Amino acid sequence: MESVPHIAVVDDHRDIRDLVGKYLTQQGYRISVAESGSALRRLLERNALDLIILDIMMPGEDGLSVCRHLRRSTELPIIFLTAMADDTDRIIGLELGADDYLIKPFNPRELLARIRAVLRRVNSLPPQREMPKAKTISFERWSLDVGRRELLGGDGVGVPLSTAEFRLLKAFLEHPGMVLSRDQLMDLTVGRSADSFDRSIDNQVSRLRKKVEVDPKNPSIIKTHWGGGYSLCAEVERA
Repeated sequence: MESVPHIAVVDDHRDIRDLVGKYLTQQGYRISVAESGSALRRLLERNALDLIILDIMMPGEDGLSVCRHLRRSTELPIIFLTAMADDTDRIIGLELGADDYLIKPFNPRELLARIRAVLRRVNSLPPQREMPKAKTISFERWSLDVGRRELLGGDGVGVPLSTAEFRLLKAFLEHPGMVLSRDQLMDLTVGRSADSFDRSIDNQVSRLRKKVEVDPKNPSIIKTHWGGGYSLCAEVERA
């Protein structure tokens, strides 16, 4: 029997917490609620969660700050709730690593559909190899300092990486030798935000190749599999 997904609803408005919590409980999910980022962190200390529904406009520590903090230590799926139709918060949230967003007021059935879609994508991702968390991952002549998000060459000189490039490289290094489709790479790096930009992964791979390949036009580290996706063809060492 499959375990019931455990979802946290984080919103400073009690009526929204109660409404969403009651509805999702009726749909068969296990629900916990939190009124703030600090309450969510206490919840995470005691429980294993499968997804977080996170309000952006909270007093004190807002949802964007909470998301930024969470992404330092976890890849738990996050769906943002926002009262603003403006693109700014949505784009910032997705860049921080949220998987989806929904504008208030919303239909609970749409939230349910988005939850199911996010959980399906997460469950379809290739399993990560059981390895201890590494501070440094080395491949070819490169070393990636995971904590500092810094790529170092054999000469010790750092090469700057954008957030998108770091996430993409980290995804490859966590699945060495595995062919990853564009959809899988999107989910491993930016989640649902990439749905409308199916060529964005190609552009990111191209930019990353310019930084790690001797000859980006004839790549030997990040290989293309036509019709399949990309794979990292290099020995990986973790320290």
